[in-house]
Amino acid sequence: MTEDGDSKPQKVDSFAALRYKDFRSYIGMRFCFTFAYQMQAVVIGFYIYQITKSVFALGLVGLCEAIPAIGIALYGGYIADKSEKRKMLLIIFAMVILTSLVMFTVTLDSMHGIIHKDWIVPIIFAMIFCNGIARAFYGPATFTVYAHSIPKEVYPNGSTWSSSSWQVASIVGPAAGGLIYGYAGKIVPGLSGITATFSVIIFFLLISLVLVFFLRKYPPVFVPKESIWKSLSEGIHFVFHNKMMIGAMSLDLFSVFFGGAVALLPVFANEILKVGAEGLGIMRATASLGAVLTMLVMTRFSPMGKPWRNLLIAVTGFGLSIICFGLSRSFYLSLFFIFTEGAFDSISVIIRGTIMQLLTPDHMRGRVSAVNQMFIGSSNEIGAFESGTAARLLGTVPAVIFGGSMTMLIVGITYLKTKKLIPLSLNQIQPSAEVEVKPVV
Repeated sequence: MTEDGDSKPQKVDSFAALRYKDFRSYIGMRFCFTFAYQMQAVVIGFYIYQITKSVFALGLVGLCEAIPAIGIALYGGYIADKSEKRKMLLIIFAMVILTSLVMFTVTLDSMHGIIHKDWIVPIIFAMIFCNGIARAFYGPATFTVYAHSIPKEVYPNGSTWSSSSWQVASIVGPAAGGLIYGYAGKIVPGLSGITATFSVIIFFLLISLVLVFFLRKYPPVFVPKESIWKSLSEGIHFVFHNKMMIGAMSLDLFSVFFGGAVALLPVFANEILKVGAEGLGIMRATASLGAVLTMLVMTRFSPMGKPWRNLLIAVTGFGLSIICFGLSRSFYLSLFFIFTEGAFDSISVIIRGTIMQLLTPDHMRGRVSAVNQMFIGSSNEIGAFESGTAARLLGTVPAVIFGGSMTMLIVGITYLKTKKLIPLSLNQIQPSAEVEVKPVV
């Protein structure tokens, strides 16, 4: 307001978060890691399906990662709260690089005479399990780094850019993975697609490791004075007694659990739409394309005016898109519905991310992020297992339609139980304590 009482519209700075040096290092690191991780996910799924011809095996890929990611998530959050974050990230990335090197080795054509073919899939599953362990620590550590890299008033803009960097990597990663996997042998005779793809994956993981050194050190803000169990229960108690936080987590968990059709894309690419590895890469990238374009729009037009109302609308659109995708038999129409699925999901990601950052006190960020990871961070993997199991019992297309329908039902139930949250605006959400950071160009 001006002195005479007239209000003037404030200029929106779409690049507010990017004006902080540490935040730029953070999203660069996250981009490279996500690019490699998403590429690895798509080619591993396609490679295992080619070997086993089993939709259930695709579900097991997600389950192998979800079990450790969920099982030790709370401990990961406890360690993140009381540890220096940069050192923690260096250890995590080193572990992921090691697992990728093992998978690169066992999938080499020259190793087929040394390693029995029946051992290849179990070894890959074991490495995926190790990646799940790394993820249990990665989420809480990066959640804290993000929170301290920008001031709290920039959180909505930072959440948009952070999510956008993830989505851009999710566009390029799966697309590059599918294209390299499909065309490497045609471009370089004798070079297998899986070998070429893992070479690129390891290269980008090494870049993400280097970028960690550009982060400043983040000393712990939590020194435990009680037992680990009491510290963990404090984080759980905080989350489960915050209606908006637990509502957002639950909505995501169940919607993605039943709507995890992405795990079945290799089946659609191979048997229903018949577009091969190249088409699989395009489909994986299209969902992220819809997400990142929407997020770029959200840097200008924030969905946080009525966050809870907009979250329910976004998840409704997500569920409808999944149902329509399952019914489609046209590749281009399927791409359209995958695009809208990604667009709606991106809106919910921005809203949930901002709510989580605003509601979490600094000394509990690791533990709260761990609880969040148990709900959201592993919901894709659990959803992949559900989709693979449902596809085995019902068939691929009925499983996708069932998942989308259940997502719609979850939204309806959530709406009935959270009507009081719908009118709330962003400034009615109680923020966490301010973090003192200064912009560095």
